[in-house]
Amino acid sequence: MAEAIIELDQITKSYHNHFAVDHLSLSIHKGEVFGLLGPNGAGKTTSILMMLGLTEPTSGRVKVAGINATKHPIEVKRKVGYLPDNVGFYTNMTGMDNLLFTARLNGIPKEEAKERATKLLKQVGLSDAADKKAGEYSRGMRQRLGLADVLIKNPEIIILDEPTLGIDPEGVRDFLQLIQELNKKENITVLLSSHHLHQVQQVCDRVGIFVDGRLLAQGNLEQLVRQLFVKDSMVIQVTASPIDDTLLANIKEVAGVTKLEKVQDHQFDIHCQEDVSPLISRLIIESGSDLYQLTRKDFGLDEIYHRYFEGREVNEPS
Repeated sequence: MAEAIIELDQITKSYHNHFAVDHLSLSIHKGEVFGLLGPNGAGKTTSILMMLGLTEPTSGRVKVAGINATKHPIEVKRKVGYLPDNVGFYTNMTGMDNLLFTARLNGIPKEEAKERATKLLKQVGLSDAADKKAGEYSRGMRQRLGLADVLIKNPEIIILDEPTLGIDPEGVRDFLQLIQELNKKENITVLLSSHHLHQVQQVCDRVGIFVDGRLLAQGNLEQLVRQLFVKDSMVIQVTASPIDDTLLANIKEVAGVTKLEKVQDHQFDIHCQEDVSPLISRLIIESGSDLYQLTRKDFGLDEIYHRYFEGREVNEPS
């Protein structure tokens, strides 16, 4: 069983009888990239602030790297690097000087800090801008400097809150690639909070679906589909001819099939709870029809987003 490095046990945060975070329980494994995916206002940032000990939960318990974050927030901060959605730097100082200042605050000796900062600036692609004032950095450059800044103290965990907001597509791609490289080469645990589903799907090992302060489901894509698409976790797309009522009736009787949906004259979708492709192909061929195509459609975060983030079923118990 994977070792948990972040553990949230039934944590809540309420303001005037409104739950910003509603009985959230979550375990994040050491060395994984975990995506906290949800729309703006879902409670993601509030949850992160409780993990960092920057705000206290109304109830529940938070442990980060084995430390109670509420009782010992300073110890947690030594283990965790945090990049907020709008990172701030001293604009009249260079990128290098900003990193050296952070290193000094963390008690890192001067020579070691200089060596580490130089390495990190190269790693995030800012070597040429090391002596440029941070106030002249673009949004993407500031985010990359922010990543170097959280890494200067060699954290076990980095938490990134909407890190790609305002960055152009090329910058986003480079930033996400950096995250993957850090995770693989340094074995750093990464918590990525975002409402950009494609970015989360691209880099995360597991995802937590977060809506209205509640965790609806968590896991990899396959596990999420099983949890969120209980009635029709799979769709088989079929092209065949001819298609008569007898054939359709026989397909409907197959165990696990929940719905048939006509797409075109010779195409239909079979919604089912498990992969019944072999049975379907056999039924079509034995009926005398010609089978031209049979493919299994896998659900992605797009489908999950449209079903759960646009108001449908979000109030169902998790």
